[in-house]
Amino acid sequence: MIFSIMESLQIWRNARIFQYLAMVTGTLSIVSSGMHYGWSSPSLPILQDPSSTLPVTNDEGSWLAVMPLIGASIGSLIGSVILDRIGRKKAVLLTGIPFFSAWLMVAFARTVPVLLFARFLAGIGDGLAFCAIPMYLNEIADPEIRGFIGSSCAITLILGMLLINIIGSYTSIRSAALVSSIVPVLLMMTFAWMPESPYYFIMQGDEEEARRSLKTLKGTDDVNDELARLSAAIKTQNTDTGKFLDLFTVKSNRKAGLIVMGARTIQQCSGMLAIGFYAHTIFESAGSTFSSSTASIIYFTVQLVLSFISSMIVDRTGRRPLLIISIIGAGIALFIEGFYFYLKMDCPSLNVSNYSYIPIVALIAFVTFFSIGLQTVPMLLLGELFSTNVKAFALSVSDVHFNIVATLVSKFFQAIKDSYGIHIPFFAFAVSCAVGLIFVIFCVPETKGKTLEKIQEELQGKTTKDDSRQVEILKKIVVETIDICNTQK
Repeated sequence: MIFSIMESLQIWRNARIFQYLAMVTGTLSIVSSGMHYGWSSPSLPILQDPSSTLPVTNDEGSWLAVMPLIGASIGSLIGSVILDRIGRKKAVLLTGIPFFSAWLMVAFARTVPVLLFARFLAGIGDGLAFCAIPMYLNEIADPEIRGFIGSSCAITLILGMLLINIIGSYTSIRSAALVSSIVPVLLMMTFAWMPESPYYFIMQGDEEEARRSLKTLKGTDDVNDELARLSAAIKTQNTDTGKFLDLFTVKSNRKAGLIVMGARTIQQCSGMLAIGFYAHTIFESAGSTFSSSTASIIYFTVQLVLSFISSMIVDRTGRRPLLIISIIGAGIALFIEGFYFYLKMDCPSLNVSNYSYIPIVALIAFVTFFSIGLQTVPMLLLGELFSTNVKAFALSVSDVHFNIVATLVSKFFQAIKDSYGIHIPFFAFAVSCAVGLIFVIFCVPETKGKTLEKIQEELQGKTTKDDSRQVEILKKIVVETIDICNTQK
């Protein structure tokens, strides 16, 4: 009996269990972030209702929706400073404080400025989370499962948005906030038991702690080769100065930055976050027989399920194929959505009431295709492409860039919708997908199954030379083998 239990524990240990546990517990921070982002969808209609005890105008509502993005820029800058000083693990745990505080402020806010500050504070936690967690997960994950573990950030972000849409649709704003405050508490209680990234220990010169971390994460005591490989790779990468300017002066970092920022720009210019902010409003405008709450929950559920499926297959199919399929499908769905609203609002002679299901079907199709690649892959690339010595700076800059683009897109959606009609933003998002397709085809590399060190070699242009040399050696061996065979004959 005891032997059977010990054998079972050994199987779990060999199954990289701590890599998965670290993913589940660490991404509770991303769940909380998603809940803060999704809060505006069920809450703004309540606050903007004439009977609201805390009246909010359309302009104030749009600022409440995007305020986390503004705070996230501050959180990202904090992350760039502390990640290499206090470590990835402590930075992740630190995100629980602003998330928990923000929920309490939302629960007991009596004025709009207090709500705005709470949303800003949540954004600080979000910015720090999206610097620390992608870095941590990609550094602890084996190459064979890095796609799945790295994609978990995108999945849990949607999980958070779905949860707050469910909770917020059937409870008061105060009750929803108090229930949501449980998530950051769980984060701090569970993630505290997870190991620190071995990369961080090696960077600090603590080889013994790095060895201990690797043993836990790999589920084996034989980590000497892995430790030597990581030490050599980090030593090579750290021959550069590791300063902020290296992001722009070192060719491989510059190339990685352009790829990541381009991919995340496409992701946001497809309108995903803006649509998420205003999901209830969009479904109300469609005039569907579905309630806006039900439609929003269906929307986020589909997004969650498809994102999970994408994360399961991304290590088999690769990143590029998923991105290409995702962009094409999302662009077509956005065009159909815009065309429906154009007919409804600008062609009053046409009665489209019998086709009110089209916008829901189109949005479900959009989120289906978006979740296949655009939802998960850009965030996955974020943790894969940068070298260790500049990764903290890179993730910070990337997150600030993301926040600026997402804020502009969300404000654009609200402003253009109010001034010219809701169809215009959807047409603009569809055009952005077409431009993004060209970018992905010509600029985004494939990283499937490659170690982080191998990816750096490719960005630096070393792999092509090495592969050519290996091909020449192989050709030489084949020729010599043929000559030996002919001689023997």
